[in-house]
Amino acid sequence: MDLAALRAYAAASQGAAPQAGQAQPTEAAGFADMVKDAVGNVEATVRNAEEMTVAAATGQAEMVDVVTAVAAAEVQLETVVAVRDQVIRAYQDILRMPI
Repeated sequence: MDLAALRAYAAASQGAAPQAGQAQPTEAAGFADMVKDAVGNVEATVRNAEEMTVAAATGQAEMVDVVTAVAAAEVQLETVVAVRDQVIRAYQDILRMPI
């Protein structure tokens, strides 16, 4: 199994679990918050990769750091695209169900 997939699963499960001392959110709010946080994390990772690329172009960052940041952004973006594709596929399956 892919190590990046395991990390993504662990991050998603930690984000979905309620913290101690907090009231458990409703299902809809919990899922919406999880999706919002995931998109925010991807956005921050992509922004970091862009900043590292600019820093490398000006000679302020090591190439290893740039490659690592870009690879992390790529993995997260591929995960988001895969989840989106599964959601669309599930929605289409629901639309095709007979009433």
